Amino acid sequence: MSTRKTVTREELRLQEAQSRTAHWKRWGPYLAERQWGTVREDYSPHGAVWDSFPHDHARSRAYRWGEDGIAGITDNHGRLCLALALWNGRDPILKERLFGLAGSEGNHGEDVKEYYFYLDSTPTHSYMKYLYKYPQAAFPYDALVAENRRRDRRAPEFELIDTGVFDADRYFDVVVEYAKASPDDVLVRITATNRGPDAAELHLLPTLWYRNTWSWDVPEPEKPTLRAGAGGGHALIEGEHASLGVRWLYCDGAPELLFTENETNVQRLYARQNPKPWVKDSINDYVVGGKTDAVNPDRVGTKAAALYRTRIEPGQSVATRLRLSNSPIPGGPFGREFDVLFAQRAREADEFYETIVPRKLSDDARNVMRQAFAGLLWSKQFYHYDVGRWLQGDPTGPAMPAERMNGRNHEWRHLYNEDIISMPDKWEYPWYAAWDLAFHTIPLALVDPDFAKAQLVLFLREWYMHPNGQIPAYEWSFGDVNPPVHAWAALRVYRIERRLRGKGDREFLEKVFHKLLLNFTWWVNRKDTEGKNVFQGGFLGLDNIGVFDRSAPLPTGGRIEQSDATSWMGMYCLNMLAIALELARQDPAYEDVASKFFEHFVYIAHAVHDLGDQGINLWDETDGFYYDVLHGNGTAHSIKVRSMVGLIPLFAVETLEPEVIDRLAGFKRRMQWFIDNHPEFRDHVEASTKPGAGTRRLLAIVGRAQLPRVLRFMLDESEFLSPYGVRAVSRYHQDHPYVLHLNGLEHRVDYEPAESSSDLFGGNSNWRGPVWLPVNYLLIESLQKFHHFYRDTLKAELPTGSGTMLDLWQIATELSRRLTRIFLRGADGRRAVYGGTEKFQRDPHWRDLVLFYEYFHGDNGAGIGAGHQTGWTGIVAKLLQQSGER
Repeated sequence: MSTRKTVTREELRLQEAQSRTAHWKRWGPYLAERQWGTVREDYSPHGAVWDSFPHDHARSRAYRWGEDGIAGITDNHGRLCLALALWNGRDPILKERLFGLAGSEGNHGEDVKEYYFYLDSTPTHSYMKYLYKYPQAAFPYDALVAENRRRDRRAPEFELIDTGVFDADRYFDVVVEYAKASPDDVLVRITATNRGPDAAELHLLPTLWYRNTWSWDVPEPEKPTLRAGAGGGHALIEGEHASLGVRWLYCDGAPELLFTENETNVQRLYARQNPKPWVKDSINDYVVGGKTDAVNPDRVGTKAAALYRTRIEPGQSVATRLRLSNSPIPGGPFGREFDVLFAQRAREADEFYETIVPRKLSDDARNVMRQAFAGLLWSKQFYHYDVGRWLQGDPTGPAMPAERMNGRNHEWRHLYNEDIISMPDKWEYPWYAAWDLAFHTIPLALVDPDFAKAQLVLFLREWYMHPNGQIPAYEWSFGDVNPPVHAWAALRVYRIERRLRGKGDREFLEKVFHKLLLNFTWWVNRKDTEGKNVFQGGFLGLDNIGVFDRSAPLPTGGRIEQSDATSWMGMYCLNMLAIALELARQDPAYEDVASKFFEHFVYIAHAVHDLGDQGINLWDETDGFYYDVLHGNGTAHSIKVRSMVGLIPLFAVETLEPEVIDRLAGFKRRMQWFIDNHPEFRDHVEASTKPGAGTRRLLAIVGRAQLPRVLRFMLDESEFLSPYGVRAVSRYHQDHPYVLHLNGLEHRVDYEPAESSSDLFGGNSNWRGPVWLPVNYLLIESLQKFHHFYRDTLKAELPTGSGTMLDLWQIATELSRRLTRIFLRGADGRRAVYGGTEKFQRDPHWRDLVLFYEYFHGDNGAGIGAGHQTGWTGIVAKLLQQSGER
């Protein structure tokens, strides 16, 4: 329970937002960073997402479902957008959006090729800070595409820094800051610094535009307008929108105002006559192409930019100020109070995080933690997708091909998304992923429990959850199956809020519990095909971890009984049991359903060790490890890959505390009856009794006999244990690959510490060796739970073979330390996350900027995959908060 009495100004804003007395969250960083190349913008017959809307179309073609930009903000319905565009006088196109490779262009799938950093944000976005590094040379679009296309999967990705455009520091640091004077009065400051040795030209174009909502219906809905206004000592853009109302963008100084329409340039893309000469890319044609008649001379439209032409000397910084407001600013928008308010909001952000970030942390660790929170908060996005409307097409669009109605996501026509959602990565994965989101909510709960709870509730609403009870996975295939971690996240968020605020939100817990009963039933009915409490979940987010694509029909025929799917369901049972017991404290009606989940868990735990009472085990007694079992042609045998699949059984663990159970007479009586009458299940329910303290019980798939043997592998540095956490596949397979020959084809799993050489799931995700933070976090939590029961009676060697015996809490702490050292600067001044990239290691303008990658090299900790996946990698903030650095 929190004992802190002072309430920061940011906490007051959070309270006002939650009570709806002030809409502090109306404006935020909700603008996507990539809208092109997404499923929702794809209207091709066969789902060729990357080809149907490539980057080359993005500047010229109006989006249907969202917008994108650099360092941008929008309102909570994505109606009006403000973002930064730039031109260095050399680029072939205006820099309006971040560039990256399409899935088919990168040697490891889609990949953003820019350097940008989320430096700060409060949860109400009352203060935000973002850094973009813009080269002064022509942006090497063609070189990036050509070289990455030339490289195969075994080669590293060719990055922007490898092209030489940052040599001699010939680039601009462009810092974009936002500060809210009130919920609808947003101050903007853009500071451009020339890091290079020579003076350089820079065109800054803060751009304001309306999302195109008028081009898709007949008759055309009311169209919003932007027009030039009269300002005293500053430029002014006036906007009017039917639902958003009137807005003014004040632009300091005397920039040139450019106006056009946010409508498709059909002449450029489809060789048809434009109905109007002013289209989406007209400002690009004016600035880059020098076409003076490209923009509307009447200075009216739905897209507008303020053009600031500057020449910046070496080391010089130039600041540009703007203000977006819903009312006139008395006394002028850029008086002394502008800078005073910026300083005040930045100071209030510091005060807020002083209550979150432990003071015992070093300055470096505090910086890492602060940037982790910033990344999480900047990764909120307005996400709009009406699947039924998308499948049918729009009245003004072409007729949809018949095959589309039976194509991607056709079974999810009820799905309607129009919300602010936490994204995995707003460029590489600008669409939600259900199990990613669960991990996002844990660190988010430390700064904004109400937002974390709302995210979890949202995915259980009837317009998200399928009528059959399935939770939508992600837009590429809503019907894919993600690990069932929603209940775990809900319980963790509930407990985090209870610790922070002194009271848990029982109403929230009840809401999610009732809906999760439907989801649990879907799992049991759909994924336990023979009713034997062993599950086949498919790939379960672990992409290419197995020998086969586990979501596709097997080349062998038959099925795989999955160690991970079954263990996730065991964990799900225990999470639901824990929630039911918590709710039963005040309502005895929950005791009955708690009994159901207790019994179901025990059945699952037993089935793992004796599959359907057939003597077939997911547990291999000889090896002392858990494996998938392949069924086919009347036979069954273990797929002996030592991978995270065999460690996930550790996640299914929970203790039943005597002070809880002794108060629930009905549950306790039924539990004891079950134990007494099913002696074959007793191995999965351990009891420890202390005089005067009652009986504590442990429910776990991995029992006392198996746990030390599993830990022997997990804590072996020649197997799973990396200096930077637990690997997804054992290093053993580097010299001993698992190979299966079928029908003249070789199927194999090697240890691959870095990028994937497998093309399963597009080849841009790799569970064959690297360290992944979400599953490592669950391993840490499980070890803590085991320690809570076993205390000093169970210890293990860390590392295996060292002779150093530690209890499980100490081991959990050491794993946490190994994970956090990925990001923290070591004694040599280097961060493991940046590997051999010297600019990040040594340059004072780069070395304190932190990226939170998708996963990490299994041997050296270097960041790999999506560079801004602060979503679940942001859970490092929770590790630093709970376990510190050492």
